[in-house]
Amino acid sequence: MEELYRENAKIVYFYIFRQCKNHELAEEITQETFLRAMNCVETYDYSCKVSVWLCSIAKHIYWQHLRKCKREVPTEYVESQQNTSDNVEAQVLDRCELMDVLEQIKKLPLPMREVVMLRASQQLSYREIGEMMGKSENWARVTFYRAKTILLRRRNENEDSM
Repeated sequence: MEELYRENAKIVYFYIFRQCKNHELAEEITQETFLRAMNCVETYDYSCKVSVWLCSIAKHIYWQHLRKCKREVPTEYVESQQNTSDNVEAQVLDRCELMDVLEQIKKLPLPMREVVMLRASQQLSYREIGEMMGKSENWARVTFYRAKTILLRRRNENEDSM
């Protein structure tokens, strides 16, 4: 287990840190991940890389944390996406548009929401997303496409109603 930790702790830590942008929380979740992995190592079926399995455990722990805190999208994520343009008016409009997009993403069904966030914020490939979610690469690709279609349709509906 020590070797498993040495080989994968950084991967799990950085995966979670990119989502939560909080060093202490990322460390805490990383530790909890390896504790849970140790307790359920017999459930690992070798169908994916160990790092993918560990990241999926970490992802579930992070979701539990978010549910506990009653948050869907960390404010640090929204702030980190701010446009660095000098034009204050453009920054305000960009921020409003980003908030609208994030609100629409939050309304997507959970699998779609997760695929969009993993693809957009983590920049994971469809293959990696499929492995993490226990699905195929094609499933991740189709799910992302459907989510994007829904988001575009909602955006067009909002523009038409204005």
